[in-house]
Amino acid sequence: MAKNKIIYGGEVLIDLTADTVVADKLAAGYTAHDRSGEIITGTSTFDADTSDANATASEILSGKTAYVGGSKINGSMPNNGAVSGTISTVAGTYTVPSGYHDGSGTVQIDATEQAKLIASNIKEGVQILGVTGTLAPAENVKANPVTVTPYTTAHTVLPPAGDDYFSQVTVEAIAYTETENSYGTTVTIGTVAPSTP
Repeated sequence: MAKNKIIYGGEVLIDLTADTVVADKLAAGYTAHDRSGEIITGTSTFDADTSDANATASEILSGKTAYVGGSKINGSMPNNGAVSGTISTVAGTYTVPSGYHDGSGTVQIDATEQAKLIASNIKEGVQILGVTGTLAPAENVKANPVTVTPYTTAHTVLPPAGDDYFSQVTVEAIAYTETENSYGTTVTIGTVAPSTP
């Protein structure tokens, strides 16, 4: 029978009765005496003290496990792999989804919008996203001032033949005339548009 307490001449030399070591708390492969004095061999495969760990399931990748505070935790963080997105408007944003990313995803300007960012589409001397414009002001542009007569019916006014646009538009006052008649005064307002051939 194993001895767990030895007293010699009134002096306690060995006392294992208060020991708490048990096989599953003793590192695997190591031996010790338990409180009964029997030799035990450790079976514990724990290789770290996780009592101060503070990770949560949402911080551990889904499909992976970890030990926190002595307990096994199954991860719930989604594995998004390579996440990519595009932006297609000047104020556009891309919201990165919650979870793990493998670092190979990209966010970029939409290809259709990128194709528009060429030097010939940007005013000369202006730089947008690293592209310096070369679009010069139009040459040989012809523009002249015009005077428009307001008619009593709606009508469209176009630049004269050979002009690209109006340099200035002057709208005449609405016509107003008074003519005496046999009984008083005739008032004529507005001008009737001339008939087109």
